[in-house]
Amino acid sequence: MVKIFVGGFPLEMEEIDLVRLVSPYGEVSTIKIVRDKATRICKGYAFLEITDEEGAIAAIAALDGMQLGKRQLSVNLADPPQTTPPRYEKVQGPITPVKKKRPRI
Repeated sequence: MVKIFVGGFPLEMEEIDLVRLVSPYGEVSTIKIVRDKATRICKGYAFLEITDEEGAIAAIAALDGMQLGKRQLSVNLADPPQTTPPRYEKVQGPITPVKKKRPRI
């Protein structure tokens, strides 16, 4: 699965319209149109998962820069694969003194 970003489409566009736009290039498995939490109005961008990489590349090549209404689409890979995993180092926290326990009687 390859995740692509689609931005700049008209705000009145629904999920099915976006799937119809992309599906000639590859099979769309999931779609998420980003909306405002309070008003539920579309923010104009979405993330789609396409089942094969060739379909994703074909969709990007065909749709990026395309005029849709008065807006211009921006289509690219959402998260390019990392070649090297990030390195994490353990950070030493402040050393706190150990309290002595009170002796039992």
